[in-house]
Amino acid sequence: MEGRPQGALSADPVADRFADIRSWVFDLDDTLYPKHTGVFDQVSERILLYLQRFLSISAEEATVVRANFYQRHGTTLRGLIVEHGMDPDAFLDFVHDIDTSRLGPDPALVAAIGRLPGRRFILTNGSRRHAERILARIGFDNPFDDIFDIIRADFVPKPHPDTYRRFLDQNGIDPATAVMFEDLPRNLEVPKSLGMATVLVVPAGTDQVPVEAWETTAKAPHIDHLTDDLGGFLARLTPSR
Repeated sequence: MEGRPQGALSADPVADRFADIRSWVFDLDDTLYPKHTGVFDQVSERILLYLQRFLSISAEEATVVRANFYQRHGTTLRGLIVEHGMDPDAFLDFVHDIDTSRLGPDPALVAAIGRLPGRRFILTNGSRRHAERILARIGFDNPFDDIFDIIRADFVPKPHPDTYRRFLDQNGIDPATAVMFEDLPRNLEVPKSLGMATVLVVPAGTDQVPVEAWETTAKAPHIDHLTDDLGGFLARLTPSR
């Protein structure tokens, strides 16, 4: 029996469901690296600190404001822009000023993504500069065709439908041959409605992610696949070279 071409998807039953995928779209934080590293926890802490300083409020009040912005605007950044006319560049520089030393190389993930057939993308609510720092720590050497960040999205974050449509249009992506990998269930609703396949990345050893009471869960019908090991999941899709 003839083998599949190099870079083609393997005969794994899960891989068969991805046979027509030509655009691989990845969220960044808590998706391309494990949540337990605490890298994004630092960003979260600095978001709360920024709120305290910018609005002259207490830590407790900042927590309430952030939750409110998250539910109504998608991100704290968007809430501050819409309701307070804040300078987004200052915010992004501040919240992404974190220690990335706890994040190490992940050669298995790098190799698995490098073997994927077609094009590869980052779609993040963070900045490109932040994404590039994270990708460098993981060990990526520019394997992505585009990093579509919050600035390119005109500061309109996922899960707003316009952001996904803008991303797809600018990159000429057919949703029917694309898949989205995310750590937040609600950020997969629009991709699924547009025709994309969806994969939820959860913390290791679990089948759920922490969400607010009003958010969709990992069991929602718009989630096609779930994995707590992104590198292992992707490795099943392509043979080793």
